[in-house]
Amino acid sequence: MGLFTRLGERHRAGRLRCAAVFNERHRAGRLRCAAVFNERHRAGRLRRGYTLIELIVVMAIISVLLAIAVPLYQKSIQRTKESLLKSNLFTLRNVIDEYTFDKKKAPQRLEDLVSEGYLRNVPVDPLTGNDHSWRIVMEDAYSMVDQTQAGIFDVHSGSDQKSSEGTLYSQW
Repeated sequence: MGLFTRLGERHRAGRLRCAAVFNERHRAGRLRCAAVFNERHRAGRLRRGYTLIELIVVMAIISVLLAIAVPLYQKSIQRTKESLLKSNLFTLRNVIDEYTFDKKKAPQRLEDLVSEGYLRNVPVDPLTGNDHSWRIVMEDAYSMVDQTQAGIFDVHSGSDQKSSEGTLYSQW
């Protein structure tokens, strides 16, 4: 006889025993019999779902991982913006110098660099998010050699925030 047939016989025997008790006793007996049957019936089933403790532990682990990952992600975003700002400032300063050397005058606006073909477009300040926030340093015409007209001498970021190095972005 197989295992399953023996289990089936036990189950049927228990059911018959409960049926006999059910017929002999009053309502309280019926409830007790049903409870006994349900306990025996549940014991053979697999447990489904997770307990509250298991869910709390998982949520705690996830929150610890997020507490570690979010600051690292934000710091990497800030470093990327700083790197892009340095690159944009380097490009703008080189192009201003080339324009001044070629034209014998400094550009009056950053858009002059675009209209003359030195840049495709004015770069965006990564910290402020637009291309009109650059702080322009104008210099008079007589302080520069071979220059006939005053114009843009230097460019800085329009942001008043501090960098990761502790200096203001507007001083870069």
